[in-house]
Amino acid sequence: MRVLVSVDMEGIAGIVDGEDVRPGEREYERNRALMTAEANAAVRGVYDAEPDAEVLVSDAHAQFRNLLPEQLDRRATLLRGKPKPFGMMAGIAEDVDAVIFVGYHGRAGLAHSVLSHTISGAVIADVRCNDRSLGELGLNAALAAAHGAVPILVAGDETVATEASGVARGIWSVVVKRALGMRAAENLHPEEACARIRAAVPQALRRSGRVRPLRFAGEVDVEVDVLSPAMAENALLVPGMELIGERTLSYEAEDFPTAYRVIQLIALLGRQ
Repeated sequence: MRVLVSVDMEGIAGIVDGEDVRPGEREYERNRALMTAEANAAVRGVYDAEPDAEVLVSDAHAQFRNLLPEQLDRRATLLRGKPKPFGMMAGIAEDVDAVIFVGYHGRAGLAHSVLSHTISGAVIADVRCNDRSLGELGLNAALAAAHGAVPILVAGDETVATEASGVARGIWSVVVKRALGMRAAENLHPEEACARIRAAVPQALRRSGRVRPLRFAGEVDVEVDVLSPAMAENALLVPGMELIGERTLSYEAEDFPTAYRVIQLIALLGRQ
């Protein structure tokens, strides 16, 4: 069995503020350790159930250089640095059987969700695929499904757990904190969060056949709302990209993996 663990940072227990996840801020180094501990909990849960598994861990936050390599379970392989193919989902391929999401958060626009955003909070206001609004979890679960992998578990706050039920029916959710606002939460103790993640992974693996993830067949109509008209200008240099509103870019992708790459590109070009 081959399992991909995608690890973001905003949904880790104890993390509540933008300063908590930015290099150079006083809390960041400690929070890297918390992030690595939750990643290890997922990895160990896989090996508890499947001792012969191969586990890939993809650092999925910001510049993708947050997890502490020396503290990661030595049985896992770490995908680190930027750019990586498929970004947060680096490592996804047809030979991956299951995907686990750790430290995930709610999509852009949610009012009562810890550090909610989609891909880039500095650029993107909303992403829609075939008129369906999706956050990072929805996009990544659909990308997993497009490669034949099953998204089996997500850990984060209760808003991403609610989102999960709509994009991957049957997925296992581990709630490690409950939002009190955009920058406040009721958190589990980090050790308790890790214990719950590790215990849930074997159960999620056993139930993987019950998960029904969102799938996109054929062409995908991508629409991305950016935060200002200026952020759309560079993306219009891409052949096939259209501006259909003051801040809305549109692109007809041949399949979902292409749609995913286009969304990544819009986020990148919007910061230029």
